[in-house]
Amino acid sequence: MASSTPARVTAVDTHDIRFPTSRELDGSDAMNPDPDYSAAYVVLRTDAPDGHEGHGFTFTIGRGNEVQVAAVEALRPHVVGRSVDELCADPGTLSRALVGDSQLRWLGPEKGVMHMAIGAVVNAVWDLAAKRARKPLWRLLADADPEWLVGQVDFRYLTDALTPDEALALLRRGRQGAAERTARLKSTGYPAYTTSAGWLGYDDDKLTRLAREAVADGFRQIKLKVGADLADDVRRCRVARSVVGPDIRLAVDANQRWDVGEAIRWTRALAEFDPYWIEEPTSPDDILGHAAVREAVAPVKVATGEHVQNRVVFKQLLQAGALDILQLDAARVGGVNENLAILLLAAKFGVPVCPHAGGVGLCELVQHLAMFDYVALSGTTEDRVIEYVDHLHDHFLDPVVIREGHYAAPTAPGFSAAMRPESIARYTFPGGTFWAADLAAHEKERTA
Repeated sequence: MASSTPARVTAVDTHDIRFPTSRELDGSDAMNPDPDYSAAYVVLRTDAPDGHEGHGFTFTIGRGNEVQVAAVEALRPHVVGRSVDELCADPGTLSRALVGDSQLRWLGPEKGVMHMAIGAVVNAVWDLAAKRARKPLWRLLADADPEWLVGQVDFRYLTDALTPDEALALLRRGRQGAAERTARLKSTGYPAYTTSAGWLGYDDDKLTRLAREAVADGFRQIKLKVGADLADDVRRCRVARSVVGPDIRLAVDANQRWDVGEAIRWTRALAEFDPYWIEEPTSPDDILGHAAVREAVAPVKVATGEHVQNRVVFKQLLQAGALDILQLDAARVGGVNENLAILLLAAKFGVPVCPHAGGVGLCELVQHLAMFDYVALSGTTEDRVIEYVDHLHDHFLDPVVIREGHYAAPTAPGFSAAMRPESIARYTFPGGTFWAADLAAHEKERTA
């Protein structure tokens, strides 16, 4: 009897998906005043009889999303034809192959558009693996053998700070009490904070209304965007603090707007409002600058990481004592494998992880990483919260669920990455139904 042919990846489909969030100033901040939240979206199709697909994406804010899509498409020859069983049994093989391709690596190395494209594809593989295992990704990771998880991590450039043996010890220790934490997670969820009230383009009335709603909904921390105008920031922080009271944490986020000296002066000027942290006070690449800010503005904490390019920069931020809060991003670096390395580094240095989210689907993705960290690595949610932004979730098949200021643990198999087909059809740029009609209307106005 002839053996069956092993299932292979047969296609890598890409989509340039953009949402017109700039029109309501959703997502507006001091560095990015008019973002159109977008996704370079990828679907791995296979000929496996189970019909499962792997979905992944990386987040951009509009113009340039076509560049990100092109980078994902450049990876197609490296993925099509690979064995589905082998990919899902060891996603690290693909991660190492893509990161290590010498000619693609030259475009980074391990940073920028190419690295984000690798992350989108690697995340799609993890989505496929979790679906085939019939588990949500957080559970797939939490249930995994520690030795296998260590094998998923690239320790090149890390061993002066974290060795494979140290990582294995952390993961073995993390398994103690994991069953109890899993039950607690399913019961109460994972703490969240919200940025929905704090976009820079919102007026005081909208800020007041949304901040009041956030507290009523159970959030114990909100975040405001700052950095464009100090007098405006002082007024907005005063408004927010008067609404939420003294017991709700108020974080502020400058989105890289300042030089080091300016960051120190500005943060001190806002200190009267008891900010819990100042986020991205300066360039995400300036390790020593972050260390100087941290020393100067304490007890205000320094948080950063959503634009940190790779595990090596995170390592140096930790080694230099340059941050109090580590904010990993599910799509900025090279996918789940590199984020495992970053979570292990944070655990080694004892620094809380409060993931960046919002955007398009970032809440959906990063909840899995934080929940794995809680159940099977750090073992705590103390001083840990996941960012939440209340928009664009309706475009996903398995959207996040927030209850009383907590993320409910996902139960559907996969990485919660799959978009609704009708959303893809409507918001693909420029030919989707929304954009085609919008572009036609603009052309009609232009020629009138």
